[in-house]
Amino acid sequence: MSGRTGGTGSTPDASRAEHIRVLIVDDHPVVRRGLRAMVDDLPDVEAAGEAADGAAALRLLDAGTRPDVVLMDLQMGDGMHGVEATRRITALPSPPAVLILTTYSTDADILAAVEAGATGYLLKDAPPEEVAAAVHAAARGETVLAPPVAARLLGRVRAGGRPALTQRETEILGLVAEGLANKQISRRLFISEATVKTHLVHIYGKLGVDSRTAAIAAGLAAGLIRAV
Repeated sequence: MSGRTGGTGSTPDASRAEHIRVLIVDDHPVVRRGLRAMVDDLPDVEAAGEAADGAAALRLLDAGTRPDVVLMDLQMGDGMHGVEATRRITALPSPPAVLILTTYSTDADILAAVEAGATGYLLKDAPPEEVAAAVHAAARGETVLAPPVAARLLGRVRAGGRPALTQRETEILGLVAEGLANKQISRRLFISEATVKTHLVHIYGKLGVDSRTAAIAAGLAAGLIRAV
């Protein structure tokens, strides 16, 4: 089963997970049909739509489609690829969670997707029940990593020889993983928001990342925070 931890603060919260709408983005019609059948078979999940590439997905969102989770392939023919689509989707106001579902598992693919803001990364050989569980987790705002993906990220962290986080930095990363915003963290720890931001800059630098989602993924892979 995939490793999971708390959310990034930019994904839907648990209150929206009772009835989950999923947008399926994949350039293969057969794959889309299979995913839609799986999604529609779940009692508390429904397909919000389908798109053959990232640009089509963005058009659906612009037209008013409001999914809780986007199931996103990475490479989609000549259309907008998944990393760029993920970057644009996660930059939207109140964006849906983006869950990568792909056959590609190279370090470059994984890191690019996580840095773009993907809340999870699964491989297409994952069993349907794992994909279904990942959709629920993503809708709750949790980070979801397939075991091979987590292993690759851990290898990158170890190979990079990155320094350990301080106790305070680890504490803040854990709160970020729980889905707390900077203001909530400052109140929890009785420190200023500016101090929280400074700690996050240090955390990002030490982990070699530039986003909350990427920091959570790297922290999970390195064993700095625990999966829930």
